[in-house]
Amino acid sequence: MTKQDPGTRIEDSGLRIQVSSSGGNELHKVSHPLPAIPDPVAMERIRWRCRRGLLELDIVLGRFIELYASLDFQQKVLLDELLDLPDTELWDMISGKLAALHDDQNALLVLINKA
Repeated sequence: MTKQDPGTRIEDSGLRIQVSSSGGNELHKVSHPLPAIPDPVAMERIRWRCRRGLLELDIVLGRFIELYASLDFQQKVLLDELLDLPDTELWDMISGKLAALHDDQNALLVLINKA
């Protein structure tokens, strides 16, 4: 058994255990449970699609893929559309040199840039 620092949180199944400074544990219901674990086959497919020939894209998309499980269905569809683009066009959209093809893609491009 390990000792935890005060204020440490452990989250599992939508519950959060808060370790208080007095040593007591408090159990709180999390308003947003942890995201569902994505299908491993789908994750490998998307990881493979994010591997690009352009180093900058490879780095940015490699970081972004960690957020994939938290995307909603529409964002995943938009990401698939973006990944269909050639590397140079996709990089120009991510770097802001080229406008997004659809207005819906702007929000996803912002998320990619934040990753």
